[in-house]
Amino acid sequence: MAPEPEKEITMDEVSKHNTTDDCWIVIGNDDTGGPKVYDITTYLDDHPGGSEVLLDVAGKDGDEFFEDIGHSNDARDELKKHMVGVLKLTPEEIEQRRLEKENKSSGAGGGGMGAVAVVVAAVAAAYFYYKNSIEES
Repeated sequence: MAPEPEKEITMDEVSKHNTTDDCWIVIGNDDTGGPKVYDITTYLDDHPGGSEVLLDVAGKDGDEFFEDIGHSNDARDELKKHMVGVLKLTPEEIEQRRLEKENKSSGAGGGGMGAVAVVVAAVAAAYFYYKNSIEES
């Protein structure tokens, strides 16, 4: 017997589940197998970081927060127990996610030019200070 296909759930549907009595979140991205929807209502009281951090992303995409914390494999295994479906994305949402990912990756490397500008400014200031010091002597 073939496994049942995963239920597709829209972000609009997820957004309706944002209370302590009915709490869903989206976790996942292209690098982790795609966004999935989790009903974490029964897990709120068991979360080591407290229910408040989960309620902050209730009814929303919490993937960035989840990944930034650096959850363990045990946490990821626990999350799997609460999966209710996969996030169904519209073409517009897919494009928005692609652009956000692109902006994050290009933003990460953009700091190098700022550092170069600071070094150039410091060298120029040192040169003019040195030049003025010699002329006054």
